[in-house]
This record gives sequence, structure tokens and C-alpha cells, in this order.
Amino acid sequence: MQTNKLPITAIVLTYNEERNIEACLESIHEYVDDIIIVDSVSNDKTEEITNNYTKKFYQNKFINQSKQFIWAIANTDIKNEWILRIDADERWTKEGFEELRTIIENDSADGVYVKMKIYFMSQWIKHGGNYPNYFLRVYKKSKGQMEDRWMDEHIKVDGVLVHSNIDVIEANYDRQENIALWTTKHNGYSTREAIDFLIAKENLGKVDTVANLFGHKTERKRWLKENVYFRVPLFVRPVLYFIYRYFFQFGFLDGKRGFIYHTLHAFWYRFLVDTKVYQIQQLAKKNNQTIQEVVKDHYGIEI
Repeated sequence: MQTNKLPITAIVLTYNEERNIEACLESIHEYVDDIIIVDSVSNDKTEEITNNYTKKFYQNKFINQSKQFIWAIANTDIKNEWILRIDADERWTKEGFEELRTIIENDSADGVYVKMKIYFMSQWIKHGGNYPNYFLRVYKKSKGQMEDRWMDEHIKVDGVLVHSNIDVIEANYDRQENIALWTTKHNGYSTREAIDFLIAKENLGKVDTVANLFGHKTERKRWLKENVYFRVPLFVRPVLYFIYRYFFQFGFLDGKRGFIYHTLHAFWYRFLVDTKVYQIQQLAKKNNQTIQEVVKDHYGIEI
């Protein structure tokens, strides 16, 4: 592979990522010529570690992933037209950059979808709809824009899109002792997903979306989520979710650790989302408050 770096600006959002960030930056720093860190005011060694790879370290109060990334695009010193969005728990490979180099040098796309490989308790979770699961992670700045959503945000690109064979590894929860980290992070996710659902259900504002039943996989999943899953009654849908992912999408082939993963996703994470939705709605009725007032009082979030 050529040793010259690609003209790409990698944007990494961080918050107390001292256990992840070094491996993340190690996987990309030899291949991209610009790295930007946007930190949500960490109190660990995140900044100290990132200083070994880049001096472009910014801090901004975190609201949600979408708003933080939008802030990064508008307020940081971006060197290149090509943007790589990468989370601190993700790792790129040499082979992935080789394929990306071909796409960029041939100028054959404005946005590039990659395949996420999720590792859980040291095992690749291959089934249950987890792979291949495409996400748009590389795009031209002039052609793309991040959705403004509380959860499940995507980048919209007005141009030519390529579904690559690039595998990006998500390895935040690859060891057994990190189950506590998984539940902590997904507790935060569940709050934002509950807010996203209530915004749509209660018509609390415009929901930025790329849902299309006849589009690519990401758009189809979004359409099914918003037009099918959201219409199923609370507390019923986690059960149906598990049945669909574990049996119809062959999640059972992932073995014992796969069973733990799929069960947690349905009966812990998805169930927790429904519980928060239910509680917010009940508190609004009981206290004669708006949904916005309850969310602000109980979660400190303004919507």
C-alpha cells in the first residue's frame, strides 16, 4: 500500500474514552492527514492521549451525537473536502483504507457506506440483522449533511453513493467485564431514543429523516422503524423485536454470547426505551405538564 496519507479529515467525538481512543487513532493516523477531536468535557486522560496524534482538540457541551457532529462541522478547522466520521470505539483496517483510496482517487463517489462488525464479549455478532449493516461514514463535506435527530442519526448525501466492502470494527464491548459499560451507555441511548419517539408521536417538532421503503438498507430500516415498529404498542414491541431478530434473522446462530447480546438489546434496551416513554407520558398527565416540561425536569434535556 502507498504510504502517502489520504486527503481526509477524521472527526472523532469523545467523552471519557481513555480506554478506547488510542486504539481508534492508531487505526487511522497513518492513513488520514487530518484528525479532529471534539470532546464533551472529559475528566479522564482522553485529551492527553489524543495529543500524541493531533493538536486539533476541541471541547463542546454534549447534547446528543447529531448536534455534536453538526457543531464540529461548523466550528472546527477542517482541512479537507472528504470527511470520515468515526467513533472512539471503532477501528479501521489497512485493507479498508486500501479500498477507500481507490474510491477517492477515482472520484467515483460522494459518499461511502461501510459495514460495521460488532464485537460483544470478544465475539463477532454476525447474525440477527447485525451484518452486513451499512452506515455512511465517509463523504464529501460539500455534498453531505448530518440529520438533526436525538438518536439513530445518519448523514444525508446529495450525490453518488457507494456500498463498499470495507469492514469497520466496533469493539467497545468486546470483553466480558464491559457489560457494565454496555448498560451505562445504552441507558443514555434509551433516553434519547425515547425522546425521538415522543417527538414523532406527539408532533413536538420536525423529525429529520431518511426513511424510504424502496431505498437502500439504512433507509428501509428507518422506514420500518418509523412506520411499523413505532406503531406497535409499548412493551409488546420488545418481544416482537426479539422474536424477529433472534429467530427470523437467525440470531440464535451467534451462540450463548449472541443470546446474551440479542436478549439485552430487546428485553433491556428496547424495554427500557418503552418504560421511559410510558413514564414520561404518565408524569405529563399526572402533573398536568407538557412532554417537554417532564423531559426537562427529569432528564435535564430541553426539546
